[in-house]
Amino acid sequence: MSNIIFMGTPDFSAPILKALHEAHGVSLVITQPDKPVGRKRVLTPPPVKEMAESLGIEVYQPESMKSDEAFEKVRALSPDLIVTAAFGQILPERVLDIPRLGCINVHASLLPKYRGGAPIHKSIINGEKNSGVTIMYMVKRLDAGDMIDSVKVPIEIDDTVGTLHDKLSDAGTKLLLEVMPSVLNGTNNRTPQNDDEATFASNVSREEEYVTFDRSALEVHNHIRGLSPWPVAFANFDGKVMKLWASEMADGKGAPGEVIQADKAGLVIATNDGAVRITSLQPAGKKRMDAASFVAGAKSQLVGMKFNEA
Repeated sequence: MSNIIFMGTPDFSAPILKALHEAHGVSLVITQPDKPVGRKRVLTPPPVKEMAESLGIEVYQPESMKSDEAFEKVRALSPDLIVTAAFGQILPERVLDIPRLGCINVHASLLPKYRGGAPIHKSIINGEKNSGVTIMYMVKRLDAGDMIDSVKVPIEIDDTVGTLHDKLSDAGTKLLLEVMPSVLNGTNNRTPQNDDEATFASNVSREEEYVTFDRSALEVHNHIRGLSPWPVAFANFDGKVMKLWASEMADGKGAPGEVIQADKAGLVIATNDGAVRITSLQPAGKKRMDAASFVAGAKSQLVGMKFNEA
């Protein structure tokens, strides 16, 4: 078997690591350090670390791949190939130059569209009909290397970041296994990207989580599902922040942001061309709940109230 280093961190990467190790063997897994999670700030290992340990693979968790220690760790192993998938750190050029077969990345978009750290979120928010996975060679520039192969994955109207994430992880796993033999024997395709067609998907900012309703119903729906189940969209309601976990298209008219219906089906909120129904939400200081429970427990008349009203 070839000497392969795998670099990845979140849930997206774990099944890719498992399949790669079972097919070709992985000598070392490099992932992000354990991080505090939740209100109690419990130190939690990334999913890739948990997968690697279950497979009996050595794990290395550097704070930065730019450090001399990280460079020496990789160089000492003399890998044939480095495979990355949502690792979360940019590899310096001296690390990229180590493997004799180079470094390849499993990226969750149809490059050159949506280069960067949040391609799944941004493709849904922007109303794309398709996403996909591209496997490419890594270069110094962000997600700009030659493409080896790609696969298209349709985005359904009810897809969220969570559902599309899982579809793309599965598609990326299958595609990687398909291209690996040609990568290892040097017969794979290398197609340069057209930089003129490149778009970028930077990590979601707090400002981008804020939902406004003075847009089309489809744009609002895309915004909410494009942030679910993480980091979750929010709006202001009755002077407090409310997280909006799930929505669907609805009928109705009213001033943008106005609640025009509140019943067991949820909260229907007007947009500038129709309405959306919020089916799952989280009031400030409370747990996530279905919108029907929120309506049932409301202490005041909801219809006529407005989201994001000053």
